[in-house]
Order: sequence, then C-alpha cells, then structure tokens
Amino acid sequence: MAMTVHVDVVSAEESIFSGLAEVVVVPGEMGELGIYPRHTALMTRIKPGSVRIKQPDQEKELLIYVSGGMLEVQPNVVTVLADTAIRGSDLDEARALEAKQAAEESIKNRASDIDYAQAQSELAEAIAQLRAIQQLRKQAGH
Repeated sequence: MAMTVHVDVVSAEESIFSGLAEVVVVPGEMGELGIYPRHTALMTRIKPGSVRIKQPDQEKELLIYVSGGMLEVQPNVVTVLADTAIRGSDLDEARALEAKQAAEESIKNRASDIDYAQAQSELAEAIAQLRAIQQLRKQAGH
C-alpha cells in the first residue's frame, strides 16, 4: 500500500473533501506545489486554480477549483482553506465564460466606476475555472 497523507479542503460554506491522498497538487502563489506524505511543514497563500488530489486506488485525480486562500502542510495533514471551493464536476462552463467576458469588458472600459483590481481578480478566477473544466475534459478523454 502506498503512503498517504490526510487532506482537508474546506471553504467558508462547507467541507469539500476530507480523506487520504498519495499526492496533492495546489496552485501556490509562486507556482504549483506538489505535496507528498511526510512533507515538511509550511504555510502559504494559494491563488485561483485547481487542487488535484490523487487518492489511493483511484486512477483519476479528484479536481477541486479554489478561488484562493491558504495552504497549511503538516507531515501527516494537508489543509486547504479556500475562499471558495467547487468540486470540478460542479463547475458551470457557461457561467465561467460569462464572468470572464464581463471582467474583460470591465477592464477594457476603464472609464466606468469599476474597481480595476476587482475586475482583474474576477478575470483570474474565471480563467482558473475554465482551466479546471479543461483538465476535467482531458481526464475524461474528450
């Protein structure tokens, strides 16, 4: 049996995942972090993207979209505290495309009373959701 680490992915609304994993890949602020059992302790911010969890005896990775938050790693426990977390299977492509277009329009139209940083953040989140959907399609072989 492979070595495992306990993983919890939670948002303000709910616990999205709690279970064992052989490896967890998290979109860290400075790039992707691959976390294996007995990883050294660390704490860092995460950016919008996909958390990928390789569960024991499962061929496909579990994919969870996060909009940002914090990652805490202990040798036997990984905790992802996400601002927003959505199971990959629950992502809505049409809604993500709409959000992306709205954010791009807000950025183009700087004369409006929008918060430019907020529009950039919304654009990054929409793009990260669309990437997560693409990763799911690759896993499914589409």
